[in-house]
Amino acid sequence: MQKGQRVIRCSGLEIATEAFGDPAHPPVVLIMGGMASMLWWHESFCVRLAEQGRFVVRYDQRDSGLSTKYPPGRPGYTFDDAVDDVFRVLDGYGISTVHLVGFSLGGMVGQVAALKNPERVLSLTAISSSPVGADQSHFPPSGEAWMEHMAVEADWSDRADAVAYLVEDARLTAGTAHPFDEAGTRAFLERDFDRSGGYLSATNHSILFEVGDTWQGRLNEMKVPLLVVHGTADPVFPLAHGEALAGAVADAKFVTVEGGGHEIHPHDWDEIISAIDEHVRRRTSVK
Repeated sequence: MQKGQRVIRCSGLEIATEAFGDPAHPPVVLIMGGMASMLWWHESFCVRLAEQGRFVVRYDQRDSGLSTKYPPGRPGYTFDDAVDDVFRVLDGYGISTVHLVGFSLGGMVGQVAALKNPERVLSLTAISSSPVGADQSHFPPSGEAWMEHMAVEADWSDRADAVAYLVEDARLTAGTAHPFDEAGTRAFLERDFDRSGGYLSATNHSILFEVGDTWQGRLNEMKVPLLVVHGTADPVFPLAHGEALAGAVADAKFVTVEGGGHEIHPHDWDEIISAIDEHVRRRTSVK
């Protein structure tokens, strides 16, 4: 399995990326959610997806991992800039058209990328995400325990405190189908914290939820084939979010992960990768 890291530089911006597989294969770019570096797309998940005959690229969004960071509370970008960064990654690899896979907030970035430049997006898969620009007043609320946890402010500059906070966050957002791996989660977060140089700047990702009026009520315009994958036990974006997203786009496919939370759990990889592969294969075969 070929793999390699690359830093894409554009107008003073640096975007850290890593690719897996043969560049001659159909490209799949992975967009992670808020406060999460590209490491949250587990390397083994990327390898297994690439083994399906895909060229897989993951990247650190601004203020995460090794990409450009901004002072806490002063992000030098907007949600639309995050969308444009998707195409900066494509350009950095010389990719003209792509299959996008986004998790949570990354799925929202992917939705707008598909609306903004549909000629470059062959398909979109949104995992544990929410419909951009939709009226969510009638959606069920996020889980009470998770909301109470979110109301507590961590010391993001302190490794032990930040890691402990995010371990508990992972516990509260996990699904009901599989045991929670506390030791593995802690070890991963410690590695991610160290690689990122801390999580202070990652708090700027709150700006990415300010989507803006331009994309309000526009999902019914999406022509890009959409696959929605959603856990039935997601406490962050309850299942109604996934149902609404799939319902807003013509001919969208909706796959539920039974007992899945707000996560891409290793025990669910086979199901998720199979759904992505079928979705990508169907769109690639008509080209």
